[in-house]
Amino acid sequence: MENIYVLRGFGLFILTAIAELLGCYLPMLWWTGKAPAYVLLPAACSLIAFVWLLTLHPAASGRVYAMYGAVYIATALAWLWLVDGVAPSWNDYLGVALALAGAGIIAVGQRAA
Repeated sequence: MENIYVLRGFGLFILTAIAELLGCYLPMLWWTGKAPAYVLLPAACSLIAFVWLLTLHPAASGRVYAMYGAVYIATALAWLWLVDGVAPSWNDYLGVALALAGAGIIAVGQRAA
């Protein structure tokens, strides 16, 4: 049963990261002239969703942000590959593995407390 909560939390982090990435990516497209100004509205909605999603985690906010940071790194590299068409390098994979390992240590430490 506890694994369901871990998967739910991990999935929530991924959704949160996608909302943040989209909320920043769309204005960048507009700023560089690659998209019209109306993309700013869904960008703002995406950033509002990002903030709301962060509130759904039960742990203290600092710990949530620390663990979220690792998932954000992994999601951003997936975004790099899927949206930007740039394949991650082995350095990228190593960095993601280290970040996720750090998040795992934080999560396990939280359970012990």
